[in-house]
Amino acid sequence: MPDATVRPARPADAEAMCAVQLRSWAGLDLDPTEVTIRWREAVAAPPSPRHRVLVALEGVDVVGFAAFGPALDEDLDPATVAELYILVVDPDRRGAGHGSRLLAASIELLRTEGVITAVSWLRAGETGFAEQTGWAADGARREVQANPPLAQVRLHTALL
Repeated sequence: MPDATVRPARPADAEAMCAVQLRSWAGLDLDPTEVTIRWREAVAAPPSPRHRVLVALEGVDVVGFAAFGPALDEDLDPATVAELYILVVDPDRRGAGHGSRLLAASIELLRTEGVITAVSWLRAGETGFAEQTGWAADGARREVQANPPLAQVRLHTALL
């Protein structure tokens, strides 16, 4: 396998990030142009210095990405709780450690910022990877308006 690394995303990565997301979220009705624009904006002009996007590379190819920042839910303290908004790896590149590298790099950056807990919303029934890495459901559930709608559960992990 070519070199596998993780680095901060660049605006030029947005198109490749979109392609990974569309392959990973097959079956959802997503507009590729809109998704690319959103990722380019998230990388070029994040809402705060605590919002970050990382990409996993295999050689020079973007094969996954993660985005995180302050927790968004009203029942959480965004000063001490961060949210992993998304972590996806291209379906053809899963099992090569890219997800683990993205998660480890994200957690390390959050720890340096003094975050003590991380949360993430995942599709109900698709929490295996997170649970294998020490995350657990905290009882919160929601349905995201998408086509089709997505049932999600919130997981958390301590970063201390």
